[in-house]
Amino acid sequence: MLNRLILFGFTFVFIWGSENGRIDSLPSPIKFAGTDFKLVENGNSSIHYIWLHGDEKTAKMALDYHISHFPGRAFFIQNNNREIPYLSTIIDPNRLFSRSGSYHSLRKFKPYWPPETLKKALDDIERDRIHFLEIIMPKKDGILISVHNNFRGYNVKYELKYSRKTSIKKEQNPRDFLLCTYEKDFEKLANGPYNVVLQDTVIKRDNGSLSWESLRRNVRYVNIETRLGYLTKQKKMLAFVSETLN
Repeated sequence: MLNRLILFGFTFVFIWGSENGRIDSLPSPIKFAGTDFKLVENGNSSIHYIWLHGDEKTAKMALDYHISHFPGRAFFIQNNNREIPYLSTIIDPNRLFSRSGSYHSLRKFKPYWPPETLKKALDDIERDRIHFLEIIMPKKDGILISVHNNFRGYNVKYELKYSRKTSIKKEQNPRDFLLCTYEKDFEKLANGPYNVVLQDTVIKRDNGSLSWESLRRNVRYVNIETRLGYLTKQKKMLAFVSETLN
């Protein structure tokens, strides 16, 4: 039975056992850079899911449906826009997983910061990031799956220059694709019907996205990207990834 744990609005600690007998606890509320996240859990699984951009509603609906039918833990950002409010500006939550990414995100909509104020903001985000990653990252050999939508022309071709291996299907729209960081996962997913790219080499200057941080941590990561509004397609891709890699 689906066990929904909504972790905001009041304070309590949810405790579960791990494979090595260690006891972990989740804070309430779960926050990152001042923004709340809701956790929904179904059963016991080493697959974690995350929805990071509040304006990508198709991805949210797909994940909400998926977590009611498949085991795992799903983290939902509590925000309606792509950017989240932070101090006197707004920032992209999927550009905060490196200090460089945080720096550019902070300055995107507010180019001028007093040096000490900017340093403090970067230090605060870094502390938040370390704590947040401890919560969302799966246990050893688990998988972190993110769900995203595109509606500004972004497609798999933008990712080819960073990819060591690719499997592009002619019958598939280039705006619908899977991005993974683990070669064995790529080999399995490439046998399916969807576009897939493998990015398993750390680059010097990344954009601060969760995929690069997962790679640095040697965590198996898959991004499921579809066009906004293609709910059935994203639900099918989520099921395919979960069933193929579980």
